[in-house]
Amino acid sequence: MPHRSTEDSHLAPDRDLEARRRHWVLFRAIDRRRNPPLRRTDITVTDEPTVRRAVKAAALGNAMEWFDFGIYSYLALTIGKVFFPSGSSTTSLLSSFATFAVAFLVRPLGGAYFGPLGDRIGRKKVLALTMIMMSLGTVCIGLIPSYDTIGLLSPALLIFFRLIQGFSTGGEYGGASTFIAEYAPDKKRGYFGSFLEMGTLIGYTGAAGIVLVLNTVLGPEAMVHWGWRLPFLIAGPLGLVGLYLRLRLDETPAFQKFEAAQAHGATEAHGRSEEEPSHLSANHRGKKLGEIFTQNWPAILLCIALVGAYNITDYMLLSYMPTYLTDTLGYNETHGLLILLVTMVALICLLPTVGRLNDRYGRKPLLMTGMLGFLILAIPAFLLVKMGSLVAVSCGMALLGLSLVCLLGTMSAALPALFPTSVRYGSLSIGYNLAVSLFGGTTPLVITALMDAFDKNVMVPAYYTMGAAVVGVVAVAVMKETAQQPLDGSPPSVATEEEARAIIASRTHEPRF
Repeated sequence: MPHRSTEDSHLAPDRDLEARRRHWVLFRAIDRRRNPPLRRTDITVTDEPTVRRAVKAAALGNAMEWFDFGIYSYLALTIGKVFFPSGSSTTSLLSSFATFAVAFLVRPLGGAYFGPLGDRIGRKKVLALTMIMMSLGTVCIGLIPSYDTIGLLSPALLIFFRLIQGFSTGGEYGGASTFIAEYAPDKKRGYFGSFLEMGTLIGYTGAAGIVLVLNTVLGPEAMVHWGWRLPFLIAGPLGLVGLYLRLRLDETPAFQKFEAAQAHGATEAHGRSEEEPSHLSANHRGKKLGEIFTQNWPAILLCIALVGAYNITDYMLLSYMPTYLTDTLGYNETHGLLILLVTMVALICLLPTVGRLNDRYGRKPLLMTGMLGFLILAIPAFLLVKMGSLVAVSCGMALLGLSLVCLLGTMSAALPALFPTSVRYGSLSIGYNLAVSLFGGTTPLVITALMDAFDKNVMVPAYYTMGAAVVGVVAVAVMKETAQQPLDGSPPSVATEEEARAIIASRTHEPRF
């Protein structure tokens, strides 16, 4: 064994210290490359009144748009009689739901058009454009003469204006959820995002409420002759209100920083991972759809799985259930709408609480709770609904509603975080609308057809919902947790100056040797 000199033993601690310093310098060099040092100007400190004003305007605009879209769901039976008269009520209803589904077939085209456009010219302008198109399409539906008046031209015009509705809706959810996500501070994105779905439910509730009042006041005969037109015509002035609100909005801070970086020829964005190619050079302004799919296809597939499972459960409860109660279980049409109205009002009240919970405990626990809820509770819920009594139907709807609210209050914060800022609107719009087109909008049609094929088996909606929930459980299991973290491709967004200083300090902390 070689002899170790006294000098060497004295130098050993110094050599160890020097090695540790070299390792730290190397680590800091790598870390700074992945996470460049932050300056105060890089961090967005949000002004809460401004955020609340932006969220309120986006959510109210969203409510106006989904009011337009929801009207058709709640008038499906009446529209079937007006535009698709036949000897079979099932055939008439299937034709009505097929036209409902047609609007969803063009939603991916709308998402593919409006999404990249929103990434190029800004979220605000595109959201105003979608509002105009939706309102015009809805008002025109209310002006179409009936089948008895102009024959086959009547359903043809209905399909045409439904296509306009669907195309405009393709740019709605991706833009509105992106808008709110980019405005909200990182630690409150779930809470503020929940107001987007609150707007959706308010729109559906308003549509259901108006249809309920008209059915009660006018009666079935007057509704078929002319009363069904009124909710569609109301969309005109409501659309003007929504357009006014959206035009008053400022562009999101994240997109403003993105544009500023483009203008100055920046090659890197703070908070961007090492592997992510720069989206900030001028060469990327006209990003093609092929590039979005090439660079973000894993996130798009995950988005499709999450949204597909979520939308099947959503449209099953909020769009199909009134028809299920009336056409399948023989419930009074007014009673079915009234139960759904109460359910949606309860969901609206619970949404902010769910938003706060997913900010605190994470997106994945809340999403998994909702998916497992549908998987486990779908059969008990529909068995209760099948019993037919008011108490049993209400309890069944409550079980489904509690599962759905976990998804409603979380998805609008979870989905935008899947994509980087430079392609967020486009990628989310494409993934979301592909899923909605394939699975969400077809839900009423598929369930109606399956029930007809299986001799009016009233449990078919439960089995269909459970299948969707299985896909959702797998998707949630593989997604990453994004709560309280900056959006990919954007610098941190905080609520106070103290939080900004704390983040800068954590990035510049050096150890003592």
